Amino acid sequence: MRRILRLMFTAAGPYAPQFHATLRVSLAASAVQAAAYASFVPLLAELSRDPVRTGRAWLWVGVLAALVVTEGALRVRESGFTYGYWHLVTQATRLRLGERLRAMPQQELARRAAGDLTSVVGANATAAATAVSALSTLFVQLVTVPVVLGAVVLAVDWRLGLVLAAAVGAALPFVRRVQRSSNTGFHAVDEADAASANRIVEYVQGLPVFKATGQAGADSPRLATVLAHQHHAQSAANRSAAAPLAAAQLLVRLALVALVAVGSALVVDAKLSLGLLVAIVVTAARFAEPLSMAAVMTKLFEMSEAALTRIDEVLRVEPLPVAPGGTEPKDFEIRFEHVTFAYDGRDEPTLRAFDLTVPERSLTALVGPSGSGKTTVTRLISRFADPQHGTVRIGRVDLRTLGPDEVLRHIAVVFQDVYLFDDTIRANIALGRPDATDAQIEAAARAANVHEFVARLPLGYDTRVGEIGSALSGGERQRISIARAILKDAPIVLLDEPTAALDTESEVVVQQAVDRLVAGRTVVVIAHRLSTVVGADQIVVVDGGRVTQRGTHAELLADAEGRYARMWTAQLAARHWHLPPTEAGARTGHAP
Repeated sequence: MRRILRLMFTAAGPYAPQFHATLRVSLAASAVQAAAYASFVPLLAELSRDPVRTGRAWLWVGVLAALVVTEGALRVRESGFTYGYWHLVTQATRLRLGERLRAMPQQELARRAAGDLTSVVGANATAAATAVSALSTLFVQLVTVPVVLGAVVLAVDWRLGLVLAAAVGAALPFVRRVQRSSNTGFHAVDEADAASANRIVEYVQGLPVFKATGQAGADSPRLATVLAHQHHAQSAANRSAAAPLAAAQLLVRLALVALVAVGSALVVDAKLSLGLLVAIVVTAARFAEPLSMAAVMTKLFEMSEAALTRIDEVLRVEPLPVAPGGTEPKDFEIRFEHVTFAYDGRDEPTLRAFDLTVPERSLTALVGPSGSGKTTVTRLISRFADPQHGTVRIGRVDLRTLGPDEVLRHIAVVFQDVYLFDDTIRANIALGRPDATDAQIEAAARAANVHEFVARLPLGYDTRVGEIGSALSGGERQRISIARAILKDAPIVLLDEPTAALDTESEVVVQQAVDRLVAGRTVVVIAHRLSTVVGADQIVVVDGGRVTQRGTHAELLADAEGRYARMWTAQLAARHWHLPPTEAGARTGHAP
């Protein structure tokens, strides 16, 4: 529980002082509650006297009433945090997670599945707030009340106190077993829940593919497998705790029976009055109730601990370090100096002793086979991660001396696969510069050839694009992403060839928008179609993580045995490829 309380304070974040004060109030309220139950001992002792001392009896009734009122007042103060701060803790936790995700190294962020992060920010954040606001005070009550009442019973009659102490000693191993099994089980459940959430996201996004392959619904093996694993993890967690939980509860009940038996023997031997025995039994029943609940609540505590741990893991991820001595780049030349980089978990480096200079206000095209390291080059320029060896510089400034946000402030990126948010066209363009005016947004849209199709829409720039831009065509989505980059007006542009997946008509319009975007900027483009970069200032062939050729289109073609010339020849041949006629087509003289 010390570990869980530490995690609770971490989750409470800016509200940790209020949380600490609430725990103190809860401790006081629980002690007063225990004292109220303990007051039954002298009260019933007075009532069992012959004759009854009325004045003393009423005195203890007054003490009981005062304690009950005091506890009520303290519980009201305690509930102020439970009900007044729950939503604030939830909001603060999610904001802190969002800030941590923003600062998280992109390599670490890419490693985490979308469903996993959705689970952390969603369900785990809610569970953490519940633990902080409700379970924490319940834990204080479950611990404080038995401790105080046990001490009272021990003080009244040491023999009956030893019976309760023996019961606690016998039950604790079973409670510990519940805790260990629940801890392991609920961590497995939480991981299974995250995997399930991730697979559901994948399923929803890939539903057209699953339908086309007949694997939608109950026939989807990818979804069925992860849901079966989730069910198995939940069942295993419940089964592992069932037997020790039942044993702990049984021992608590047997302790009450033993207490009554021993107390009855003491009454028969005239060593204890009947009234005092009744008072002790009432007190012991209240003593046993939290112990019995504690065995059950252990599962809830461990469930919360699993959620708190996952949040803590995200909050503990350190951002990329920023070395001292960083200055604002004076120009925007990009330089790789003997860079070696390997992704986490991979033994082989993706880039090996990689050297490259991209002059300012020039266009450099990266070409080469899949997996050669082209994308890694653009990622290191945006400080996705730091190389293990060598240096990446912008304007002679080592990127390790600049924070990732500072680096990205100078860079605009246009991906081949465009991601638009389920918002308006205006809002999606404005991501490039949130403080942009409507006039600036429209100017960027005109430059990217967006305005022409937006003008035909009934709501214009206030038209919603749908989830991931599903209401728009591929060319329209790509033009919006280019408008976003134009609006950002960054001196460096990274392009993952934005026209590769477009039809011919869309390609022409998008290429015009790209030409306006890259004018006068330092540009690095990953080229899939060599015909789109024949005019590049330099073409760099990347193969096996190294630069194997560098030059203009004409210079590289001059080396007939070079990789670039072979790629160019292969792509020219692919242009003239066509489907052979079918047998039916051959009979009619027509190809299908």
